Amino acid sequence: MSADAVGRAADLLRRARRVVVFTGAGMSAESGVPTFRDALTGLWQRYDAQTLATPAAFHADPDLVWGWYEWRRAAVRRARPNPGHLAVATIEARVPDSVVITQNVDDLHERAGSPAPLHLHGSLFAPRCASCARSAPEPDGPPEEPADGRRTPPPRCAGCGAAVRPGVVWFGEALPGQALEAAVEAAASCDLLLTVGTSGLVYPAAEIPQVASRFGAVVVQVNPRETPLDAVAEVNLRGPAARLLPALVDATWDGTGPQPAD
Repeated sequence: MSADAVGRAADLLRRARRVVVFTGAGMSAESGVPTFRDALTGLWQRYDAQTLATPAAFHADPDLVWGWYEWRRAAVRRARPNPGHLAVATIEARVPDSVVITQNVDDLHERAGSPAPLHLHGSLFAPRCASCARSAPEPDGPPEEPADGRRTPPPRCAGCGAAVRPGVVWFGEALPGQALEAAVEAAASCDLLLTVGTSGLVYPAAEIPQVASRFGAVVVQVNPRETPLDAVAEVNLRGPAARLLPALVDATWDGTGPQPAD
């Protein structure tokens, strides 16, 4: 990626007063969190992630699905925010009127210092009742690979006694209305949207950068690959977020980019 492109993006970011940072699976993949496109490993290699992430799968075999999500939660707990996550938190600190919107269900933004990212696809750390939707506490202790191979019975709801489910959006489910409404409002009112590590293919979340562009915002994209968002981006920074976002922050605010945590 040329220094000219980073410099151009830095100039746009420096002038922005309302910033949205929109992140996708590529951002977390750089911290070692598997994406849905990655082949499952270990005990889970015989399964297809997309067949486990459905209401029908949970209804048919809740122990299997809960066990898989415990495995995913354990993978996230082992991961650490990368320099890209830290750079996003720096942008938030530098631009008070900024919002982080993420398609990721992990907590890496929070651990990097982002105070309240909007989780369009829910969170691994916000389980709820599958029947009455009551919030449930996160299971005690660090999640572990299911001892019996794959299956782990889900907790029961303290209110109605039904099974607790992962607090994520499954295939075929609607996005959480409040988060989606807030995300669209932020995109429509920002003057710069920075999209990072998203394929631009998973709708309706992928519409967020398009909304920003339609309402006059400048779109800057950070992605190692070409995506449908290339067409709406004013600047395309081609490469990993963990390298390019700190470089962008440094270029914008004279060397104040974050350093990796110890």
